[in-house]
Amino acid sequence: MTRDEARKKIIFALDVHGLDDIDRWAGILAGKVGMFKVGKELFTSCGPAAVKAVQRHGGQVFLDLKYHDIPNTVAKAMCEAARLGVQLANLHALGGAEMMEAAATAVQKEFSDAERPRLLAVTILTSSTAETLRQVGIEDSVQDMVVRLALLAKASGMDGVVASPLEIALIREACGPDFLIVTPGVRPPFAAVDDQKRIMTPAEAVSSGSDYLVIGRPIAKAEDPVQAAEWITDEIVGGAP
Repeated sequence: MTRDEARKKIIFALDVHGLDDIDRWAGILAGKVGMFKVGKELFTSCGPAAVKAVQRHGGQVFLDLKYHDIPNTVAKAMCEAARLGVQLANLHALGGAEMMEAAATAVQKEFSDAERPRLLAVTILTSSTAETLRQVGIEDSVQDMVVRLALLAKASGMDGVVASPLEIALIREACGPDFLIVTPGVRPPFAAVDDQKRIMTPAEAVSSGSDYLVIGRPIAKAEDPVQAAEWITDEIVGGAP
């Protein structure tokens, strides 16, 4: 794997508070990472301007809003995400097949395959455990639920899933080589674990079959964020099969 291929796998989580912060981080890391994640906090604060700010720096965007609502509402929201020109957008697989099918159908009807974002379904959050699932009435194991939701997402027209690195191999086996897997819960060896429960290093995640790695604090909290991004790129290259 080349350094450019490895770099494109890194999605930097823009867990910041405003447009000035976006300009700062996008200016520093454009060309050093493959994409920037705009999540709920930032989008609630800045709206679509957050996406446009990244794009002004030449950055690509993963719009991480995890839609979960009635099918028609989610379908319309996904179409609006596509109009923003983002590369990845997601919803919650627990919303069910009808919701996912409505979103996929609406986006594919309105946009060509070349211009639309890849649609992802969130399986089980990386902060979740077996106890978390039991508290909401799910008795299946985390791994069983992740695979079940991944298969449902694929059957419903999703391009891929968001899942813990520890479930990558199971998803890849169940859903095949072309199904996208985006993994938060990735921590390079030099970084703290923080609040993620099911984690891997970047090299381990890529070797297991992850397509994209969502990484925030290990870069943002580093003394030299650019150097941290380069170290992660080096680790992916060194650990790639």
